[in-house]
Amino acid sequence: MNVFIKTTILLTLSNVFMTFAWYSHLRNMSDKKWYVAAIVSWGIALFEYLIQVPANRIGYSTLSLAQLKILQEVITLSVFVPFVLLYMQQPLKMNFLWAGLCLLGAVYFIFKT
Repeated sequence: MNVFIKTTILLTLSNVFMTFAWYSHLRNMSDKKWYVAAIVSWGIALFEYLIQVPANRIGYSTLSLAQLKILQEVITLSVFVPFVLLYMQQPLKMNFLWAGLCLLGAVYFIFKT
């Protein structure tokens, strides 16, 4: 499998775990102490790191560090927007579109050879 595709798939999976680790406690554990939420989040984040570290190592074999970082940011926003809309049930805002367009510009410039 192509290194770029493999890296993208693994980073997407790790971002799903990361997003849930960082934000799902706001919906599911608001009645718990913060340190309980932190421990649960660390448990979820462990799975994120078990996927993210190999993804970055695979990606770094072909991509520059800057390209890897921009790819990560695009994936983060691509995972975060559906999470916000579907899971957290927050309204869609035009800021999502503008942020996405800014990231597309970043992708263009960082991958331009």
